[in-house]
Amino acid sequence: MLVEIWSDVVCPWCYIGKRRWESALATFAEAHPEAEVEVVYRAFQLDPGADPSKSGPVREAYEKKFGGPDEAQAIIDRVSGEAAGEGLAFDMDSALRSNTLLAHRLLVLAEQHGCQLEMKERLMAAYFCEGEPIGDLAALVRLAADVGIDEEVSRGFLQGDGGRVEVAAQLESAADNGIFSVPTFVFNREVSLPGAHPAEMFGRVLEKLWAAEASN
Repeated sequence: MLVEIWSDVVCPWCYIGKRRWESALATFAEAHPEAEVEVVYRAFQLDPGADPSKSGPVREAYEKKFGGPDEAQAIIDRVSGEAAGEGLAFDMDSALRSNTLLAHRLLVLAEQHGCQLEMKERLMAAYFCEGEPIGDLAALVRLAADVGIDEEVSRGFLQGDGGRVEVAAQLESAADNGIFSVPTFVFNREVSLPGAHPAEMFGRVLEKLWAAEASN
């Protein structure tokens, strides 16, 4: 079974949904140890127009986007509470909103090195919990080293054109397939499920698809 997850590194619901999905997948794998599920993350940008040369407090970005300090605080409180329920300690006061193009290109490199899932987790933890500027080349090179990618390899990849074609194709595929919000989970390139659903719903989808494959 192939599961492609369209997601952005700076999307709080993507991180929350990631935890819920992982919980469902672990339960499914325990029930069906013979099942093979390949999980791949695909690129989506919530704010493709963000200045790639600088990062800024996410609170300021939320205030501009959602209508002021009170609205921003309400959203921060909500996502932080939902995250806490999944064992995630968001620090939105430290989070730095950044352009995510470089981060998505780095995820392409990580996929080539067989550590994309680890890289995705490291990037999201760095952004939501550690206040790292995930649009900054030096920060990304350091974070890549945390999951085993040589610093010279990641630096050369990002300073050159590495991953540009792949990310552009993924962004185009999202638009062509009507993916306009994230996270969106696409199963076997046939069944699409948008949203950070409870683990139980992800589990039901997995079981249904597994039963359908078993009957073929």
